[in-house]
Amino acid sequence: MTYDLLIGDRSYSSWSLRGWLLFAAFDLPVRVEVNELYRESFHDRLKAWAPARTVPVARAPDSALWCDSLAIAEGLAERHPKAGHWPKDPKTRALARSMTAEMHSGFTALRGACPMNLRVRWDGFTPDAAVRADLARLETLWAAAREMAGDGPWLFGAYCAADAFFAPVAMRIAGYDLPISDASRTYVDAHLTHAPLRAWRAEGEARDRTLSNYDIGLPTSPFPIV
Repeated sequence: MTYDLLIGDRSYSSWSLRGWLLFAAFDLPVRVEVNELYRESFHDRLKAWAPARTVPVARAPDSALWCDSLAIAEGLAERHPKAGHWPKDPKTRALARSMTAEMHSGFTALRGACPMNLRVRWDGFTPDAAVRADLARLETLWAAAREMAGDGPWLFGAYCAADAFFAPVAMRIAGYDLPISDASRTYVDAHLTHAPLRAWRAEGEARDRTLSNYDIGLPTSPFPIV
């Protein structure tokens, strides 16, 4: 069973990264098509994936369509219950789903001020009060997960959908050198060394497409992937 997945540019599309990780990090076969952002053809290419209006969007072999990363997570978990998208324990699973939903809909200050850019690290970025508030909320959520599931590289022990959803914000923290605790830095480092995420970034680098829309006008240094 091989799925189809339409994504945006790997270096910039945080939503696409989430959708792709829901396949790649759980060993589910998928054919990937890139719909480059800010091209005149972007919306034309989406017509074949109607009613989707953005990326990512996934199609199952039976033509079922998931037009959002959260829908992809639930659809794959439903079809592949042993893949491990959600923790087995009901209370842990409830927290994982709650955190995923909050990441999906919230943290607008952090998203707006720090768009994901896997091509460079921005030097000298100063987060404002709203971004710091979002970072504090992340710290609270990640600490709650550690308290429930114990210490480990991932939020709930084994890698799950919640980690896929927090992967882009981990990349923002690394790419803008945002202030976080040592415990949270360890979690960010786990993403930086995660083989699927490293493969994702390498694919983006191979395309060598830089989008000026994501330039924030600060000095840059190499992105801190390790």
